[in-house]
Amino acid sequence: MSITLMQLLHSIVLGIVQGISEWLPISSKTQVILASQYLMGLNFDQAYAFGLFMEIGTVLAAIIYFRREVWSLIKALFGKGNADERKLFKFALVATIVTGIIAVPLYVTVDKISGGYNIGIPMVILGLILFVDAAVVKYSRSKYADDKNRKVLTDMRFKDYVLVGIAQGLAALPGVSRSGATTSTMLLLNVEAKEAFRLSFLIGIFASAAAFFVTLIFSKASVATDVASLGFEGIIVSIIIAALVSMFLIDFLLNMARKAKIVYFIIALGLIAIVGGLLISFFPLGFSAG
Repeated sequence: MSITLMQLLHSIVLGIVQGISEWLPISSKTQVILASQYLMGLNFDQAYAFGLFMEIGTVLAAIIYFRREVWSLIKALFGKGNADERKLFKFALVATIVTGIIAVPLYVTVDKISGGYNIGIPMVILGLILFVDAAVVKYSRSKYADDKNRKVLTDMRFKDYVLVGIAQGLAALPGVSRSGATTSTMLLLNVEAKEAFRLSFLIGIFASAAAFFVTLIFSKASVATDVASLGFEGIIVSIIIAALVSMFLIDFLLNMARKAKIVYFIIALGLIAIVGGLLISFFPLGFSAG
């Protein structure tokens, strides 16, 4: 069956929403849920499954963008990487395992959350945390002009890996941004801004890929409804659009993270999260988890 014009338009919009929101601290799941409810009339369970299912597009973009790092992880997996590659592999492995331990039970039980759960609140909290992050970065740079006191991956320890994994696991909840949570956690752990963004985006490959497969395992009926709503061709279009938009945004955000005015950039991300959270709180569009 060929895709209709309306399905095509919906596919393009949802792909753009996913491609943008995955990398900003506004929870891509939440934005896709809201958009799919509004455009396609999906109920919460179907929209939530679709929000996770759509992460496959951003996974493809991240794999392409971070192909060198991905290749390093593959080499380390087979014991052929150098010390830095093995360190990256250990970080990704620990963070991903911890994420899975926390995220899978949350995903399975999220449909039992009370309808009073306000998904805008986590976004507002994350925005405030980003303000704290900005203050930490500002203080660090004012005290140490060369910024050498801040960590990179080689300075991070096992407990840091676990904390990042916990933050990423909590992002299974509606309203919690994966990239925002992991980046904020690393900034609070005194990791350099550009390194925090890079590592957050990189380990997101495994979390997002896992989210995609988890939806296929636990939410087959919802995924089937989602595919029927857009059509198979529509799903493909949406994934491609999400990947293309993601490629652009990853590059933009990493370039911004390298700028001298990173503090203002982090504040801007915090404002985006707060405004988004407040909008969802006051204009929920019938969004509830009950």
